[in-house]
Amino acid sequence: MGVVSLKSATISQRNKVVFEDLDFKINSGEFVFLIGKTGSGKSSLIKTLYGDIQITSGDGNVVGFDLKKIKNNQIHLLRRKIGVVFQDFKLLQDMTIFENLNFVLRATGWKDKNKIKNKIQEVLRLVSINTPVEKYPFELSGGEQQRVSIARALLNEPELIIADEPTGNLDPDTSQTIMNLLKKLHESGITVLMATHDYNMIIKFPGKIFQCENGKIFEVIAKEN
Repeated sequence: MGVVSLKSATISQRNKVVFEDLDFKINSGEFVFLIGKTGSGKSSLIKTLYGDIQITSGDGNVVGFDLKKIKNNQIHLLRRKIGVVFQDFKLLQDMTIFENLNFVLRATGWKDKNKIKNKIQEVLRLVSINTPVEKYPFELSGGEQQRVSIARALLNEPELIIADEPTGNLDPDTSQTIMNLLKKLHESGITVLMATHDYNMIIKFPGKIFQCENGKIFEVIAKEN
């Protein structure tokens, strides 16, 4: 079974069917790009994978969790095994870097202060953040904020990272740096699903490409320059 497996799945949002009879699979260790126009269903698919939307028919399994049977009080367990990176970072602006990461660890059951401190140092080192942890998100550049966001996604050693337009608010050079970081994490064994509009990144960083269109998802082959 793949890290992500949807079979004959129907996904609906606000009483509107977004995907019907959908088959979609991501195997362990793959780097997958998800492309498609605004409104094509990328966000609905991503929300389904981390338990924000339930499938209404068919079968779905993500990192070992049955998406049809998962209960509300189990969704936090699913999300421990998935790291999500957003376009707008979603860092808590009234908390320092350390407090943002500490908040997530506490919320997912960590209690030992020394273990928490060591884990935060470890993930910040992984994403090459040398900024003092006492700084607040608004004191950081966009690239630094996205690195902290990726560090947050790594806290519980996820099997899958879902990156939703992670370079959408960044300049080209910073985007390249963030992509290099995601590729490095992928090479360490983490499966990555990245939704993007940035076709230059798809050419520079090869992976599987799936397109959302007209309620379907299909694999496409990238054209080389």
